[in-house]
Amino acid sequence: MAGSLDTVVVKVGTSSITAGGDGVSTTFMDHVAEQVKELKDSGKKVLIVTSGAIGVGIKAMGAKPKPREVPIRQAAAAVGQGILMQKWNDSFQKQGIVVSQILLTYDFYSDREKYLNLRNAIQTLLQHGVVPIINENDVICVKEIDAMFGDNDTLSAYVSSKMDADLLILLSDVDGLYDKNPKIHGDAKLVPLVDGLDDSILSMAGDPTSRVGTGGMKTKLRAAQICREAGCYMAIVNSSEPWVIRRVVAGEDVGTLFLPAAKTRKKSRWIKAAHHSGTLHVDEGGAKALRNHASLLAVGVTKVEGRFGRGDVVEIVCGGERVAKGIPDYDSEEIRKIMGLRSDRIEEVLGHKNYDDVIRSENIVLL
Repeated sequence: MAGSLDTVVVKVGTSSITAGGDGVSTTFMDHVAEQVKELKDSGKKVLIVTSGAIGVGIKAMGAKPKPREVPIRQAAAAVGQGILMQKWNDSFQKQGIVVSQILLTYDFYSDREKYLNLRNAIQTLLQHGVVPIINENDVICVKEIDAMFGDNDTLSAYVSSKMDADLLILLSDVDGLYDKNPKIHGDAKLVPLVDGLDDSILSMAGDPTSRVGTGGMKTKLRAAQICREAGCYMAIVNSSEPWVIRRVVAGEDVGTLFLPAAKTRKKSRWIKAAHHSGTLHVDEGGAKALRNHASLLAVGVTKVEGRFGRGDVVEIVCGGERVAKGIPDYDSEEIRKIMGLRSDRIEEVLGHKNYDDVIRSENIVLL
């Protein structure tokens, strides 16, 4: 695997940054920077997705918020992000590496223009030898605190997907995926390799009351699914293991390695991940056409929900079941006027015709 890797994303969890304590571990961050330097010297591009801003900020403020007290956590993120970046900068400076800060909001992968602009910026940073350090903007992303990205596991997977990374390494406080919760079962066994995420694998995430389950292994398996669809390897490893980043990249048997499926088109991955702006309800004929990889015609549309423009992402539903997502060639008002009609009547009703199809097959992704 090592020889084929060009771009590596390393996600660092809060428990890793604090090394089990209540403050930033300079020793740990220095060790990460050392290993990143090795990867860069070997010609690889490296991105860091970091957690820890809220925890660091709470400690600096001397605050004791309730677990879901969002305003305090927003304030803590604002304080902690600066401290966290200073610590990362200090560690990478020792290796002669320049870092950059990138704070992302939920719509970075829903708005295609923003995604393309972000991608261009990150690629430029990498070309100049800079290591991007990415975090979610918890100061303004109120809904996402502890909910949307799951301690940045999901965020790191989307970053890996969008940047066409070859490997995502999740540094954690667990050794990898176990066949059952090791905190409860003494005979739990580490699963070294996962090829496919069926129900038997997903059931290993743990029960809702376990430390491994909530906000832990479940979000990591979600990240693994995103990476698998993007054609990206993913590894879950214990951050306390010495030189663990180097060892994973070298192909050493450490932690749990998730194998990718074949790479899918960038546009398809974006459509699937993007937040939908509206919903199209279709009849059984329309749904069958979609499942046969055909385009969606106006005659198959039975209802339009929401307001959206051409180029926005919409969800396609049949009988209450989510069938697909796609990018329509008509806006919501136009589709309301032509739904249920044959394609040869579109120009008569609208006064113009973009395409015979409401959504062309190349802009549809099945769910």
